[in-house]
Amino acid sequence: MNLIVNVKQLGRKHALIANKTLEIDDIGVNPTLETLILAVVKQQVEAYNQRPKDRHVLPFLSTDEIATQAATGKVDFGINYNETVANTKEAQETALLAFKDGMFAVFADDREIQSLEEEITLESTTVMTFIRLTFLAGSYW
Repeated sequence: MNLIVNVKQLGRKHALIANKTLEIDDIGVNPTLETLILAVVKQQVEAYNQRPKDRHVLPFLSTDEIATQAATGKVDFGINYNETVANTKEAQETALLAFKDGMFAVFADDREIQSLEEEITLESTTVMTFIRLTFLAGSYW
């Protein structure tokens, strides 16, 4: 199943990820938000664990690659220097807890999904937007 995803962060002008199509497990046309989050996290963990582990002697980036990555705010060689493999179950539990704690909001097109049990109608054109909510730095007082 294909899912169109945006990832945004408060205070940033541009999306961290804009209209990226993810290939996730088939979760039906009316999954709950919890089912959707679990499927997206599973796909992302699998993608992270399969990142290139090759270390080229002289890695390089073309001018176009640098410009494309600079637009997202991070330029790297795509090499996973951290050899620790991510645990899918732990990542899923962390994502669900983060949603419950209000660390991010989820929108299906323009409609906010406020509960993990809420069903979402997914169509081929539905855009899921995850907005990372950040707290102000400094004192609580």
